[in-house]
Amino acid sequence: MIFLELVLQNFGPYSGKQVINLNPKTDKENSRPIILLGGMNGGGKTTLMDAIRLALYGPRAQCSTRGNLSYSDFLNQCVNNKIDPVADTRIELLFEHIENDKPIKYRVVRSWTKNPKDGKDTLGILGDSDTWPDALVNIWDEYIENLLPLGISNLFLFDGEQVKELAEQETPPPVVVDAIRGLLGLELADRLAVDLDILVNRKLKEVGNSKDLANLEEIETRLTQQQEDYQTTEEKVENLKNQVEELEQKQQEAFDKFISEGGKIAAERNQLELQQDTKTAEIEQVRQFMCELAADVLPLALIPNLLNQAQAQGEKEFRHKQIQVSKDLLLERDQRLLTWLNQVEISPIEVEKIQSFLIQDVDSLYAKTIQTEAPWLLADDETLSQLDNLIYHLQNSKLSAKEKLAILKNKEEEIHTLERQVQTAAAPEDYTKLRQALESAQNQVVEAKANYETIRRRLAELETIIAKSKRELSDYTVENIKHKNSEHIITSAAKVQNTLKIFREKLTLRKLNKLEEEVKNCFLYLLHKSDLVHRITIDTKTFSLLLYDLNGKPVPKHRLSAGEKQLLAIAFLWGLAKVSGHRLPVAIDTPLGRLDSSHRSNLVERYFPSASHQVILLSTDTEIGKKEVETLRENEAIAREYLLKYDSTTRQTTIQPGYFW
Repeated sequence: MIFLELVLQNFGPYSGKQVINLNPKTDKENSRPIILLGGMNGGGKTTLMDAIRLALYGPRAQCSTRGNLSYSDFLNQCVNNKIDPVADTRIELLFEHIENDKPIKYRVVRSWTKNPKDGKDTLGILGDSDTWPDALVNIWDEYIENLLPLGISNLFLFDGEQVKELAEQETPPPVVVDAIRGLLGLELADRLAVDLDILVNRKLKEVGNSKDLANLEEIETRLTQQQEDYQTTEEKVENLKNQVEELEQKQQEAFDKFISEGGKIAAERNQLELQQDTKTAEIEQVRQFMCELAADVLPLALIPNLLNQAQAQGEKEFRHKQIQVSKDLLLERDQRLLTWLNQVEISPIEVEKIQSFLIQDVDSLYAKTIQTEAPWLLADDETLSQLDNLIYHLQNSKLSAKEKLAILKNKEEEIHTLERQVQTAAAPEDYTKLRQALESAQNQVVEAKANYETIRRRLAELETIIAKSKRELSDYTVENIKHKNSEHIITSAAKVQNTLKIFREKLTLRKLNKLEEEVKNCFLYLLHKSDLVHRITIDTKTFSLLLYDLNGKPVPKHRLSAGEKQLLAIAFLWGLAKVSGHRLPVAIDTPLGRLDSSHRSNLVERYFPSASHQVILLSTDTEIGKKEVETLRENEAIAREYLLKYDSTTRQTTIQPGYFW
């Protein structure tokens, strides 16, 4: 698990929206474990730690300033005092972890306003694809318990005060004891013992309150009779089903015979005769229309050649008449021209030449239009126009006659078809027999289906009755088994409690042995003094540390210096984190406390770069000073540096890149 980004909006002394990049990767290939945040006391370092806890655990978060406050009052306390009461306060924590062998990112978002509704914040989980998986929101507490259980979170998110308290006390403080019990699985064993007591008490009540059970033999006898009735009814249903199928087959045969022997046509005789009368009337209308056409111009269709010849002759004579008129007009004009030429001063010879030219010109102009045949039609313009109209009207009449003839032919064929259908219809007495046979078959099918449905419903009722009897039998059996099981649980509870006690003791010893070795190794690594402690033991009840020298003699804790005590406390937390098996980030608030220079150097060089793959340090300028930060930089242990700049006049903190130096 890696914390990638923390976003604060109007949270505590952090006004507005401020973003801290916590990603330990400096580029795609390289990473450095330490994220260093510097700030003076009261500048908001502890607030950052509270923000991480609050984002992960919500109402369950063990924040430093909450105390005995309700969650609603604590949220109100966290709202920045300089903002509008209706403005949002928001925390976002983006982290990455491995799920199904693939890295996946989640952004936990909690937001609220002053005096939040129902005393709660609004939780949202933003996935890789910027979607809000509602299902994860609903089970978030269970989900985060699998990643970073609340019980052991203090092993990874701790402060200098916790280290100081652990260093000075002979027995670990309650928060560390809870973490140890969660790590060793003792909470689960204790809870199991309590649950076992509750179960025994419940079973005692069940045995004491149990009533006389129903007679098993009577239930079994009734069930056997019901099953026999069911089998008999099932056979009846199958027989009736076969009978229905046979009657349906006979009905189909009667229907087919009714159709094939003309029963259907006989039943439709009136309709066929009505259709026949309708078609006959339609034919009569068509014939009447044909008579009207014959009384008009249609007979002229018998002499189309004569009509065309008369039309052509009329057009020919009409054109000849027009040419003759134009020729006469042209001769009159030539005569006027010659008369005028004789009046002007032109010689007679010239006039004669002009006259000869005009005569030749007229003759040549009309030479091709000279009619070789004398006109014989002698029709005027109106008569020719009437002839054209007659021919046009005749064409339309011919088209109408063709259409009507086609219609007449179709109607006559339809009448012939209807006549054949009527002729094939059965005689009235035969039709009656066919209809009665069909109705009888239909009635038999209806009666058989009714009987089948009645027996089928009875079968369904028997199924319900048998199911009820089986449930009674099952309930009797279950109740009997429960009764015996309850007695067995009660008698076995004491044995289980003893076994659980032995299991808890062995589990504690096995895990404490591993923890003792880890704490000793971590302490010697930090202390850099191998002759002080040879062995460390942890009390199985109080979880206090006992130190022994090379000779096996106890080393009293008061003989350790203040710095050595703090290193022992840090080694204890470090060892617990290692034994937990969780690969999680470590966040430390005010990490160096009262350590002297040599112990501080050991912690800076040995613990901080190795505590985890991601170490978030919240330090003042007197803890990780100029010398320490330069050492960490030289060792390329710092990925990012930030400075929490606190303004005492506005009582607000801003986050700036860089450290004190």
